[in-house]
Amino acid sequence: MTLTINGEDRDLPNITTLADLVSHLGMKPDRVAIELNRELVRRERWPETKLSSGDKLEIVHFVGGGS
Repeated sequence: MTLTINGEDRDLPNITTLADLVSHLGMKPDRVAIELNRELVRRERWPETKLSSGDKLEIVHFVGGGS
């Protein structure tokens, strides 16, 4: 399946849901926000949100720090 993630096309095998994608990418779910085809998807919906080839995703990874 080919997905566009943050403007970059990526071929990803065996990815069916947003939860699968986050796991595959090694991201911590509590530090990520995902927009799928221009719609923000709530974290609790990731396991049921199916992906299709050609989907466009924007993934923001939050980083703590500062003072």
